[in-house]
Amino acid sequence: MGSFEEELTAPGRRAAVLGSPIAHSLSPVLHRAAYAELGLRDWTYDRFEVDETSLPGFFDTLGTEWAGLSLTMPLKRAVIPLLDSVSETAASVEAVNTVVLTPDGRRTGDNTDIPGMVAALREHGIDKVESAAIIGAGATASSALAALARICSGEVTVYVRSEARATEMRQWAERLDVAVRIAAWDDVEQALHAPLVVSTTPAGVTDALAGAVPERPAALFDVLYDPWPTVLAARWSAYGGAVVSGLDLLVHQAVLQVEQMTGRSPAPLVAMRKAGSDALGVQS
Repeated sequence: MGSFEEELTAPGRRAAVLGSPIAHSLSPVLHRAAYAELGLRDWTYDRFEVDETSLPGFFDTLGTEWAGLSLTMPLKRAVIPLLDSVSETAASVEAVNTVVLTPDGRRTGDNTDIPGMVAALREHGIDKVESAAIIGAGATASSALAALARICSGEVTVYVRSEARATEMRQWAERLDVAVRIAAWDDVEQALHAPLVVSTTPAGVTDALAGAVPERPAALFDVLYDPWPTVLAARWSAYGGAVVSGLDLLVHQAVLQVEQMTGRSPAPLVAMRKAGSDALGVQS
């Protein structure tokens, strides 16, 4: 019987991204580009429309040819009971976006969004900040808070619309051991003066803030990638501020997924980013 490494890189391995909706996902473009660059000609990467109800049944169909799964909403929490183990990173935010499937049938969950955010920021020269602001308080905001726990030495101000969201963010802050101050949405323009601003809101929500961008902005991490640039990111860039995009995040978290699923490192970041950029150009 061959070694685990030999089995992991054996011909005919499969991976896929699951979620609902899933048609918009760029993950197949990124992972297939990686396989091509790494010479993994017998690897395939697909996408499947799967919701919380159908997820257990999908797992029941997985054979030994499966190497891994990428998960998007609404599956990141629903998958946890189906796994044999979960990394500390994923457990810290109760969200799994990566499942590694081994030939012996083990299912291991991880979260590459958090280290992906850190890597995307570091690529732009942002590896330490004294304080930061998060705009929004949804699922992505908890991952952003976990990423900031690694690079922010001081307080993180979170701008929220509701008391329920405020309570959730306080709970995450306590778990992640981050100093958080909750601020009202009415004061969100103040966020733009922070050393690092992380916008986690859906498309269009921050458009109205573009007119309030300071003359010398610091750094903006906007987790959106389509359409790009967002109105806020375009104004920020025009004023000379550093801008990290959602595509930066998507590529860096996918790099980590490819490395875990294939056992090959480093994954081809440049080729994967080009494939993503080209695909977005075609879509737009």
